[in-house]
Amino acid sequence: MKYQRLSKEQLEELHVEFINFLSTQTITAEEWDDLKLNKPEVAEEEIDIFSDLVWEKVLTNAKYVEHFSKDQIHLFTLAEDQMQLIAIKVNNKSIDITTKEGYQWLQDNLLNDEVVFYNASKEYSEDKNGDKFALIQQGANITNGELYRYFAKWIQDKEA
Repeated sequence: MKYQRLSKEQLEELHVEFINFLSTQTITAEEWDDLKLNKPEVAEEEIDIFSDLVWEKVLTNAKYVEHFSKDQIHLFTLAEDQMQLIAIKVNNKSIDITTKEGYQWLQDNLLNDEVVFYNASKEYSEDKNGDKFALIQQGANITNGELYRYFAKWIQDKEA
């Protein structure tokens, strides 16, 4: 398995897609029930293959991810040949930007000396989707990129 097995809830959400997947494997509903009962390891393999296919599609389509911690925000755009990062670090131990109050403090104090911005870019390895998945495993979430675009524009305007 290349990525991670989908949770029971995720599989239930993708029930129709899973049935279609099984049909492309020429596995009927009766055969699936038989596999689950008599060859659970084969049924597990099919779930793993399906999970990898779903992850592959999700990761291929992902354009932005973001990760919040107590004192940092990492905003990534997942371009074709590289990922680009805007990192925001708060150098004030009393501020926790994962809270509503802390995030509000950040919004009100973007020009404060305790708020530092970093930019970076990194070429993908030979496994682009593996690189994206690694970010997710570290706690990043796939997003619509609104926050990344906001800060990219804010930084550009600030430098102009």
